[in-house]
Amino acid sequence: MRCFVIAARELKVAFDSPIAWVIWGVVPAATAAFFFVLGSFFDQGIASMRGWFALMPFLLVVIAPALTMRMWAEEIRSGTFELLRTMPFTVFDLVVGKFLAAFGLLAIALCFSAATPISISLLGDLDWGPVFAAYFGTLLLGAASVACGLFCSAFTRNQVVAWLLGVALLTICNLFASAAMAEAMPPSLGRIFLHLDFGVRFAGMTRGVLPLEDILFFLSVSAFFLSWNGMLLQRRRWS
Repeated sequence: MRCFVIAARELKVAFDSPIAWVIWGVVPAATAAFFFVLGSFFDQGIASMRGWFALMPFLLVVIAPALTMRMWAEEIRSGTFELLRTMPFTVFDLVVGKFLAAFGLLAIALCFSAATPISISLLGDLDWGPVFAAYFGTLLLGAASVACGLFCSAFTRNQVVAWLLGVALLTICNLFASAAMAEAMPPSLGRIFLHLDFGVRFAGMTRGVLPLEDILFFLSVSAFFLSWNGMLLQRRRWS
């Protein structure tokens, strides 16, 4: 499929840029250090990664926009988006190709983080079943976060602005639960906000539980923002 051509192109560019290498190296190391040094792992006396996975929603608020900020903004700034319009690629090919590339970069970063569960297993009897399930949940959360980041990148030609928009959008997606707890919030609207919160949806996955409802939620969010991404590109294409 032609979307894989776009994905391969984006991955090649990413491997030549420092941002991807910084995320792959520094972020897993910093997260592990925060978990072991500043967290309560050793105080609990249990070989568990729940605390580590609990950091993922907040970590992806920063990481996902960093991976996606240049993908559309740079195309628009440099004028290569106009060149892509003349090639035999549909909007679907472009959007899915960019998404696959950004999602692949995130998956590589998660692979580099494997040092953390390996270290925990050496310290105690780690149950790998919940760990693999939580990693799968992290990929679902990451897919939704990447889709949000790509959507924001299509709004502007400035990479920094794209990153800030992505951070703002993902922060809102993780603050619905806090808004639902406000005293002035109507109970019916509060329940809707709780169902929309990324952190609430991901909380069960940190324990290795994968409810079908939560899986479909993250897949639906990914499809929603990718669809809006395509509509933004169509609008820019005809403007």
